[in-house]
This record gives sequence, C-alpha cells and structure tokens, in this order.
Amino acid sequence: MPETGYFAVFLIGLLGGTHCVAMCGGIVSALTVQTIQMPGQKRREWPLHLAYNLGRIGSYTLAGAAMGAIGTVGMLFNDILPIQLALYVAANLMLVALGLYLTGFTRALAGVEKLGQRLWNRIQPLTRRFLPARSVAQAFPLGALWGFLPCGLVYSVLATALVTGSAERGAALMLAFGLGTLPNLLLAGLVLKRLRDVVRNQAVRTGSGLVVLAFGVYGLVTTPSLGSKLWNGVVCHF
Repeated sequence: MPETGYFAVFLIGLLGGTHCVAMCGGIVSALTVQTIQMPGQKRREWPLHLAYNLGRIGSYTLAGAAMGAIGTVGMLFNDILPIQLALYVAANLMLVALGLYLTGFTRALAGVEKLGQRLWNRIQPLTRRFLPARSVAQAFPLGALWGFLPCGLVYSVLATALVTGSAERGAALMLAFGLGTLPNLLLAGLVLKRLRDVVRNQAVRTGSGLVVLAFGVYGLVTTPSLGSKLWNGVVCHF
C-alpha cells in the first residue's frame, strides 16, 4: 500500500504556502536585495535561494527526527494506545486550527507561535553573522537558523511527527512537508511582489485553508483507525 501520509503532508506544506510567504517573505526579499552585485556582474539568485531553502528544510527534518524520537518513548509501553490516540487527536486538532487560521476565521495559532518566540529570541542574533548573504556558504546556515522562526504551520506538522513512533519517520514527514513549502518560497524570492498579491487573495487563502481543515477533520473522524489510509506510512500502528 502506498505511503499516502507523506503525500498528504506534502500537500499541507504546498497549500500552507500562503502562510509561508507571509511569514518568511521579509527575509526572502532581503536575500533577493542582497544578491544584487556590483554593476557588470551577473546576478546569481537561484543558488542562494535554493541554499537558503535547503537549510530551512534541513532544520525541519532534524526537528521532525527529534519529535519522532520523543514519540518513541511513549510507545515503549504496552498500554501505548491511549497515549498514541491522545497525540493523534492533538495533531489533528492542530491541523483544524491551521485550516481555520489560513482562512482567516481565527488567530488561534498566533498564540501557539508565541510559545516558540523565546527560543527564536536566542537564535535570531546568530543570523546576523551570515548577513548579507552573498554566497551559498552564507545562505545555507542562514536558512537553517530561519527554520526555527516561530510558525504555526510548522508546529502543526511537528505535532503529527510525534505520532510517527520513530526518528526516521518523523524526519521523513518533515522532509515531505518542507519540500511542499519549497515551490512557494522559491518563487517568493524571484517574483515576490506578484506572488504576494496572489497569496493575499482571500479566495486563495480560504481555499487552501479549507483543504487543510478537511485533512484535520478527516483525521479526527477516523481516530479509531488512526487516520485509516490517509496517514498510511506515517502513523505507527500496533
């Protein structure tokens, strides 16, 4: 049976791109400005934007491995099912909140994002040593650090990584999610203004939010089977 769970998470990353551009548009636009070289020299934006995004996705992958490993601890017990069900329900409630957040119906996830602000306050000063990013060697670690920017979208998927039951699946889950966010942020770096106009369109945000909301609702409805076929390959079944 195909591991549809990873494709579902990829779609969440892709559809959540409206939020990504809003959150990371500032650093992406700054990176674009800083790649403008001296007159007469060729601009080389693609390698820098790609390196930045690969660094960001690398951080997501490591965070997913950590969350998957943490989830493994609970699964060492024979009476794991109640713990796993609780984590599973919490993860899908986060997806529901994310869907509502993307549609603009509620700002509930803004409170969740504040929880990561303390860590970000410690990490953000480190980004200054890589700015202005004029080389891949600077852009990659800059992206890796910016991967810790407080983001409700990332936190929603990290909650799902807890249910994977292994560091490997947790890492693969966040890798699939990161790859889903890649098209939007790559395009944001090269056609930022035009893309911002698109993602700020309420119809686009509402449509994306409703699809993500549907993922969360389906997950909650199928709680007894831990997501049935949708989360196949992601959720650890016993």
